[in-house]
Amino acid sequence: MSDEKKLIPEHIDDKLFTVKYNAGKETHLVPNQDDCKKCKDKPCTSFCPAHVYDWDVEQNKLLVGFENCLECGACRIGCTYQSISWKYPSAGCGVSFKHG
Repeated sequence: MSDEKKLIPEHIDDKLFTVKYNAGKETHLVPNQDDCKKCKDKPCTSFCPAHVYDWDVEQNKLLVGFENCLECGACRIGCTYQSISWKYPSAGCGVSFKHG
């Protein structure tokens, strides 16, 4: 195996590790918590490639780790109730991908 081939991540989590985030002070992802409570399957906790969403049973609410958002928009189309308000992060904040 060549040295070049060894540098290519083989798993999505390895690739996500190479993404750089500049987290803003406030979230750009706002779920409607009332709809989240009605949602049985909580698909947002599995379709987001960056694992931004997590259902907290004790708090009975959807937790949002917006600092990891890849800005792919999957949550806008994958939410059962179409209840996640999504906008781009503030200027200078958000994801930056390495090119190389």
